[in-house]
Amino acid sequence: MRIGLSFKERALRVVQDIPRDKTMTYGEVARKAGSPGAARAVGNILSKNYDPAIPCHRVVRSDGDIGNYNRGRSLKAELLGKEKAAVSI
Repeated sequence: MRIGLSFKERALRVVQDIPRDKTMTYGEVARKAGSPGAARAVGNILSKNYDPAIPCHRVVRSDGDIGNYNRGRSLKAELLGKEKAAVSI
């Protein structure tokens, strides 16, 4: 990650790089973005993101649940299914 980027920018870049067939937890995104304790902040950031280039649906909860999605949980589940994403918890 480049120095000088905000946590939001770093988190969105991490999410943007999640491959189509993979998922990450909110905590994993927070760690990769440089703030290991900021899983909730990642959720807040993603809940406000509507950029289709950033695959927010690929971020899941650490307890195995797919979590929420700003376009609805059912669409998140559908997208993950179409991508054959392995939920790696």
